[in-house]
This record gives sequence, C-alpha cells and structure tokens, in this order.
Amino acid sequence: MSPREAAELARQLRPAIGDERVLAAIASIPRERFVPADQRDRAYANVALPIGSGQTISQPLVVARMLEALELKPTDRVLDIGTGSGYHAALLSMLADHVWTIERHRSLSAVAEQAIRDLGIDNVTFVVADGWDGLPSEAPFDAINVAAATGDAEPYALERQLADSGRLVAPVGSASQHLVLTRRSGDRLARVRLEAVQFVPLVHGVPE
Repeated sequence: MSPREAAELARQLRPAIGDERVLAAIASIPRERFVPADQRDRAYANVALPIGSGQTISQPLVVARMLEALELKPTDRVLDIGTGSGYHAALLSMLADHVWTIERHRSLSAVAEQAIRDLGIDNVTFVVADGWDGLPSEAPFDAINVAAATGDAEPYALERQLADSGRLVAPVGSASQHLVLTRRSGDRLARVRLEAVQFVPLVHGVPE
C-alpha cells in the first residue's frame, strides 16, 4: 500500500466525519487488501465495490458514518454482522477491544480472515453463521454493526444482545433504506433514523 492513498481517503472524508479516531483508523488500514485484484485500481474511490458471492465492500463514507454513529470506545466488545471483505471488521478492530464478526459465506469469511491476519490484527474472531441470530454466547455487546439491510423489520434478536448503554447501527428498509441507530438504556430502546443508504440484504441461513 501507498500509505498516502489511505491518508488521502481519510482527508477526503474529513468534511463529513468528525470522529478523529475513525479517520485515523481509515488512514491506517490498506483498503486494497480487502478488494479483488481486478478492483484494486479503484480501492480508494469513495464507492462500493463487488467482492464476490453477490456481496460488496461498502462505500468508505458510509462505513465511516456507521463507525462514527457507534461512538466506539477502546474497551468496547463489538459484534459485526456481515463480514464481507473484512474491511469493516479491520476498522472496528482499531477502535474497540475485541470484534466478533459473522459471515454466512464460508469462502468470504476465510478470505477476510486471511487479509486481517496478514495485517497482524489479532483482536477479531471470525464466525460462520446466520447473522440474524447474532452471537448470544458472547453477548452482551457494547456495539453491534450490521453491514446488510434488514428489510422493513428491526433486528430485534440483535437488539436483545446489546449491553446497557449499547449502540446498534443497521440499514433498515427495502426499496428505501436508511441507517438506524438504536441505543439501549436499561430495558428501553431508542431508535433514530439517519441518512439514506443502499446495502445488499441480510439473508437468513448459511449456504452449504
């Protein structure tokens, strides 16, 4: 990687992102490690790119906004739904204590794990499972990131896995999607709709 390219991407995002830790993470992670070889000339463009299995690596600005909305702390335990390329998990690893990332496609999970291990990142645990179920065995989580659209249904099973004061961000909607930030306070959940986005759907089940 040219460190200059990742730093330039962070600079381009600065007008829209106020969290300096998020910008520093983006400047430190080589995005080209998480895209297919035939897409690497576009790795630092502010666009989503295909990664195979009908999945994409999300637009950097949207990734940054989701990270910022989660208000991550260095001590946080984070659940990441929809590993995909692993880029989102890599960034989360820079901002939190530990990340559990779930992917339903075993092949994508393996490629993402290799990319992250090659960077020397050791605080990410990879799980092949149905993301709708979350990871009850490791709950509660301080933050949950959902990188696939939940349709018109709120991800109730995931919200139940939030710790007190926990935050969850997910794309919600079908034809029209918006990021929704959920905060838990005791037994209460408060949801705020953020900007419009476009994500692939969060699909049930694990392929054979």
